[in-house]
Amino acid sequence: MPLQHPFAMLDIERELSQDQRDIQSVTRKYVEDRVRPNIANWYETGEIPARELARELGDIGLLGMHLEGYGCAGTDATSYGLACLELEAGDSGIRSLVSVQGSLAMFAIHAYGSEEQKQEWLPRMAAGEAIGCFGLTEADFGSNPSGMLTTARKEGNDWIINGSKMWITNGSVAAVAVIWTQSGEGIRGFVVPTNTPGFSANTVKHKLSLRASVTSELVFTDMRVPDTARLPKATSLRAPLMCLAEARYGIIFGVVGAARDSFETALNYASTRLQFDGPISRHQLTQEKLARMATKLNTSMLLALHLGKIKDDHKIESAQISMGKFNNVSTALEIAREARSILGAAGITTEYSIFRHMNNLESVLTYEGTHEIHALTIGQALTGIAAFR
Repeated sequence: MPLQHPFAMLDIERELSQDQRDIQSVTRKYVEDRVRPNIANWYETGEIPARELARELGDIGLLGMHLEGYGCAGTDATSYGLACLELEAGDSGIRSLVSVQGSLAMFAIHAYGSEEQKQEWLPRMAAGEAIGCFGLTEADFGSNPSGMLTTARKEGNDWIINGSKMWITNGSVAAVAVIWTQSGEGIRGFVVPTNTPGFSANTVKHKLSLRASVTSELVFTDMRVPDTARLPKATSLRAPLMCLAEARYGIIFGVVGAARDSFETALNYASTRLQFDGPISRHQLTQEKLARMATKLNTSMLLALHLGKIKDDHKIESAQISMGKFNNVSTALEIAREARSILGAAGITTEYSIFRHMNNLESVLTYEGTHEIHALTIGQALTGIAAFR
C-alpha cells in the first residue's frame, strides 16, 4: 500500500488553484532534477554554483516572481510561497538564494527605486543574469538596525560610503548590492554595482549551517557613488523593514518544505527499516511520533496558506508575518529533530536530508528577525507595549 502524502489527510490541495499547483509542480521538478542529486555534495564542500543556479532559476521564472513588470512573472503571493516551500524542501540555502534575490534586492529596487534603476537591474535580475544582495545587518547591529554604523556622507552630487555589513547572503557572487546607511538625512538606501571602487566582499567560511549558501561580509572604504544610486523613495528605516517583511513571508512557506521533506524521509525509512521482525513503523511509539509530526506539519501549512490569502488581498500586517515565522520555523525544527530520531544513527549522515535541514533551520530561526524578536512583535500587537525598547 503506498504511503500517504502528508497533506492528503486534510485534503490541503483543495485550497490551491490550478495555476498555483502548476507553479508548485514546476518548482518541485526543478528541485528533484537539479538540487537533490547535488545538494549533499554542495553542503559537504560548502560550495554551490550560485551564478549557474541563478540563471536556471531565472529561466523558469522564479526570481522576483511575485513582482510586476520588468521581466518578472507577476504571480500571486501564495504561488511565490509554494515555490519557496519546494525550494526549501531541497535546501534552505537554495530558497535563500531566491528569497534574497527577489524579496530583498529586487523588491527594494521595485518598491523604492527610480525608473532608471528598475530598467537597469530588474530584467537582468529576473533572468538570473545578475545576482543581488541586501546589505542591512552589521556585526553589532542585527535586531536593532537603526543603530547601524555604516555612513553615507554627501559630497557635491556624490555620496561617500564607509562601513561594513555582515551575514550577507549572495554577497560574494552579487553583481549589485542594495546597501543601507546612516546619513545626515536619516536612513538611506543605495543601489551599488559590486565592481565599484571601495567595495569588497569576503566570503564567510567554516559555517555549520546554510553551507549550500554564499554568506559574506561587505566592506565599504571611501566608496563613492552618484546620487542617482540612491533609492529615491526610501526615506526612513521603514523601507528596509518592509523588504524584510517580504522575505519573512517566504520563510513561512519555505520551512514547511524542510519539515515536509524531513517527515517524508522519516516515514519512508520507518516503513522499510526492519527491527524485531518487522518495520519500525508498526510500533506504537513510532506511529505516535509520525502522528505528532503530521499534525504539526499540516497545521503549519494551513497557517501559511491563510497568510497567503491575506497577503493576496493586500491586507497582511507585520505581526501576522511574525506569528507565521514564529510558529512555522520552531515547528519545522521540532519536526526535523523528531524525524531524525526515527532514523537513529543513519539520520546524521548526508545520505539523508534531515540533519542538513536541522542545521539549516537553526539559522532560519535567527535570521530575518530572531525568534525572540518575533515573539516580542506578537506581544506588542497583543498588549500595545513594545517590550524590546
